[in-house]
Amino acid sequence: MLRIVLFLATNLAILLVAGVVMNLLGLPHYMAQSGTDLNLTSLLVFCAIFGFAGSFISLLLSKTMAKWSTGTQLITEARSREEAWLLQTVEELARDANIGMPDVGIFPAQQANAFATGWNKDKALVAVSLGLLQRFKPEEVRAVLAHEIGHVANGDMVTLTLIQGVVNTFVMFFARVIGFVVDRVVLKNEEGRGLGFWVTTIVAELVLGILASMIVAAFSRYREYRADAAGASLAGNAAMISALERLKADYGIPEEMPGELTAFCINVGWKKEAMKLFASHPPLDDRIAALRERG
Repeated sequence: MLRIVLFLATNLAILLVAGVVMNLLGLPHYMAQSGTDLNLTSLLVFCAIFGFAGSFISLLLSKTMAKWSTGTQLITEARSREEAWLLQTVEELARDANIGMPDVGIFPAQQANAFATGWNKDKALVAVSLGLLQRFKPEEVRAVLAHEIGHVANGDMVTLTLIQGVVNTFVMFFARVIGFVVDRVVLKNEEGRGLGFWVTTIVAELVLGILASMIVAAFSRYREYRADAAGASLAGNAAMISALERLKADYGIPEEMPGELTAFCINVGWKKEAMKLFASHPPLDDRIAALRERG
């Protein structure tokens, strides 16, 4: 209930702040003088509805999409000692983190990886790859699971949804403002929504979307440090460091998991050379150094 109230309050606050800022900057007056009659308040509400709706629906479908895209098989009843240990370990970590028991699954990838997702911290999904179970030591697997439980306990999925909703809203909003101004003021289209509007809007959405992704990436990097700290608290600092160091040695294995679900592992290959501002995960060496400083 608290997260729902927070979600609604955040939306309202965004609309109010954006409205105040636009009026302080004199944007409505400037556009009126330029011959445009775009209703900025209505446009902002429209963009907020669609921006947050898309993000929120993605969150609600996250477990289903994650299971489908990775081939994750849920463990409803342990069929081996390994699965029994996995269920017991997740149950212990969840209890220590004061969250509900998540669904637990295994996905058939040889890359050492894991992810956590779900709209509710008491009804989340935690899954690990077959490769991780086969090559990591039990204490390292436990640390990986603790890291994922840390994501759930910190409410990272909900927070990321709110941030993505804000980004979606303003990308849609400013892209349409730019498109309207170009079509009405530059191209002298009286309607303001001709071909120039649509072409400019699409281009502006692409450009602004790329730039705005830096905001989401920055939060993603920040949440990895928080999840590492939570994992260290649950499984031990030494075990968390050992798991990250073991992950470094696993780089030679081809990536088989969708990029948006690499919740524990840093992206490899060409992504490693991408600009740091767009990186979703901090360098492993930086994460290890942060844990060592933590003691």
